[in-house]
Amino acid sequence: MRQVPPLSRMFTELAAGRRDHPALVGATRTVTYGQLDERGNRVANALLGLGVGENERIAYLDLNHPEFFEVMLGAARIGAAIAPLNYRLTPTEMGRIVHDARSTVLVVGPAFEAALPAIRAEAPGLTRVVRTGADFEQWVAAASDVDPGREASYDDVVLQLYTSGTTGLPKGVQLTNGNCSGLMDVADAWDVDETSVSLVAMPLFHIGGSGWANVALARGGTDVLVPVIDPAALIDTIEKAGITNAFLVPAVLQMMCAVSGAEDRDYSSLRSIAYGASPITTAALRRSLEVFGAPLFQVYGLTETTGAITELSSTDHDPGGPRQHLLRSAGRPYPWVEMKAVDPVTGLDCGPGEVGEIWTRSRQNSPGYWDKPAETAAAFDADGWLHTGDAGYLDDEGFVFLTDRIKDMIVSGAENVYPIEVESALSEHPDVADVAVIGVPDPRWGETVKAVVVRRPGSTLTAEELIAWARDRIAGFKRPRSVDFVEELPRNPSGKLLKRVLREPYWADEGRRIG
Repeated sequence: MRQVPPLSRMFTELAAGRRDHPALVGATRTVTYGQLDERGNRVANALLGLGVGENERIAYLDLNHPEFFEVMLGAARIGAAIAPLNYRLTPTEMGRIVHDARSTVLVVGPAFEAALPAIRAEAPGLTRVVRTGADFEQWVAAASDVDPGREASYDDVVLQLYTSGTTGLPKGVQLTNGNCSGLMDVADAWDVDETSVSLVAMPLFHIGGSGWANVALARGGTDVLVPVIDPAALIDTIEKAGITNAFLVPAVLQMMCAVSGAEDRDYSSLRSIAYGASPITTAALRRSLEVFGAPLFQVYGLTETTGAITELSSTDHDPGGPRQHLLRSAGRPYPWVEMKAVDPVTGLDCGPGEVGEIWTRSRQNSPGYWDKPAETAAAFDADGWLHTGDAGYLDDEGFVFLTDRIKDMIVSGAENVYPIEVESALSEHPDVADVAVIGVPDPRWGETVKAVVVRRPGSTLTAEELIAWARDRIAGFKRPRSVDFVEELPRNPSGKLLKRVLREPYWADEGRRIG
């Protein structure tokens, strides 16, 4: 297995050997490796012209388009990093991230023009907004196409992805050349090579989007970028573009299988479909195998691990067979990944089948959170172990089973939601006396957000009114999909909210409580 070079050098080498091969197929243009290399140089020099230097962050706000990779490469060539924004956040939330990243430059697509005033209000340090289209093309064309010549290091941060935070402001997970190189080593396991045509449907602000896309690029394959997920259109793309490899969340797989006539389409090009972010039901797995006729494999990972660190292989998918129980697992760690369950009270390693906090150590582990030393120290210990906050166990074969979420995080679809952020917003409603937010099982999204609310005396507040009230205060994927009203919330003698008691009735028949 060869070590993938740093991003900037990787694309130089690819351009030398595969100059005319398509690297990116976007909605309106195709970019070859030669063009990507040249435009990366131009973006690098354009950024230098704006005074952007090493260890700075360039904010990016758009759908899945080639400009993301041109900015990512250009930033890497000057020792900076791209910081893509989750466009499902409110404009105010996005502005706070731009401010946190200390970005002076924002590249933005036309679909998000309306968000700019709120972003600027929260990020006064933002001095240049480059709009994709004519503005971006003029900005790129005016810069030199000569490589700036900076020698890249595996320690350079090249990607900063923001993951939801427990205090309202997401944390910037720093991912280095070395981290990305570690992830790209899974290309062989996923049957990705220079002939691959990879479907990139997950948003690029997710590691499941940008990380997956870079795996195919590292092998000289082609990425087909999907700006907006539409199940019928995804089927068309697989058939017409000859997609060989795809990463999708189970909810999207289910929606694709439900498309009329889906089982009659041509999927002969498909080598494999990877899925993650939540487990797949046996029924959904069977249907996916029937429709697509391609091997499926599951991956588990975090943004902090640069994505996938375990895999449940296609041969371990055995619906109805003697090893069907493995469908509730997240597979086994890759050979270069260490993983164990640790008792959170004693700090001692757990034995097979004993539930503890999942810890992991590998070259894929992030060096930490941007500008947050305390949070970094809490998550990454001195011995290199990442304390994931996920509860689970390893069986005697090394399969990882995830059982609960130590940090109460809710995973809805592929979005992370921290209850405290939603609770803080809902508690501002004048008729809410007390509130708890939990994740409840959902057949499509894995989990959805539920609010359990104590109304103030005399209030007639309804679920519909509270959900509508939250619409302008928190992002759509964070808003509760249902509300239950109770007389009081369960608490222990010290007043601590007992969320496990709240969750138990909803999860009693579920075997796994984490994505």
